[in-house]
Amino acid sequence: MAILVTGGAGYIGSHTLVELLNSDQPVVVIDNLCNSSPEALKRVAAITGKNVNFYQGDVNDRGLLDKIFAEHSIESVIHFAGLKAVGESVSQPLRYYQNNVSGTLVLCQAMAAAGCFNLVFSSSATVYGDPQELPLTEQSPTGATNPYGQSKLMVELMLKDLAKSESRWNIALLRYFNPVGAHHSGQIGEDPNDIPNNLMPFISQVAVGKLSQLSVFGNDYDTPDGTGVRDYIHVVDLAIGHLKALAKLNQNPGLVTYNLGTGQGYSVLEMVAAFENASQRPVPYQVVARRPGDIAACYAQVSLAEQELGWRAQKTLEDMTADSWRWQSQNPQGYQD
Repeated sequence: MAILVTGGAGYIGSHTLVELLNSDQPVVVIDNLCNSSPEALKRVAAITGKNVNFYQGDVNDRGLLDKIFAEHSIESVIHFAGLKAVGESVSQPLRYYQNNVSGTLVLCQAMAAAGCFNLVFSSSATVYGDPQELPLTEQSPTGATNPYGQSKLMVELMLKDLAKSESRWNIALLRYFNPVGAHHSGQIGEDPNDIPNNLMPFISQVAVGKLSQLSVFGNDYDTPDGTGVRDYIHVVDLAIGHLKALAKLNQNPGLVTYNLGTGQGYSVLEMVAAFENASQRPVPYQVVARRPGDIAACYAQVSLAEQELGWRAQKTLEDMTADSWRWQSQNPQGYQD
């Protein structure tokens, strides 16, 4: 019995593949490679010494999904495939709803037709919108402030209705905070196409000389230094959280929701200082206007995942920055190297 991983060539997907394969779990991957590289899958195979069954295609392609389910005995699906840039979602909302919402709907239809009812969904802390209070618990009010977050929230609502309608469904909604870092080997990491949308790859590309300076989007937020505060989590800790969620689904819990973060917030300027310390390189930056849809601060209450999944983030800010720098310094052009 295999695990189908959608978006498995991407940043979080590739790290989760390593953890799955190292735990002797067969995997099948579908990815349209719109923001990922097949080289990541080659490196996953090199790291683990195990093969990855890969299908290039889109989760909106029902025919391809049916083919995958027919050719493999799939017991569970981890659904990463999704567009994730806040700013881009504001300028291209229909693309985000088509990919993130429609893609999940088609995937669930294909799963049901194949008799597969275990799903781990890659959601986001953006579903909480502008927090009314911190830290955020799984019961905190939701209300996204941008189309990316809205698309994740729409999928959550759809999956909740699905679980209510059919008791065979077991669904884990994993609300990520801000994944950073890389595999300790430096062989896989975050490699965004074009200009990065997330903070850590932007910082690391400035440190390695690929970009001239970091854009800090606003320094007038109600935070200690005026820059946005986020809960950053090491991608390997996050990947392990998915294995814990898969184990939870085997207990037939119905629908469950968990925050995956550290519970600690760091500002943009704190992240810059930590990365400069890890890399021993300067990271010049320029303050620019706020981005539409951004919020001042966001960090998690993570006790529920610890209680119910037996999971807690283990890696420190120093681990996050050191591993990010190892990946970037060894691969200054990302997977194109």
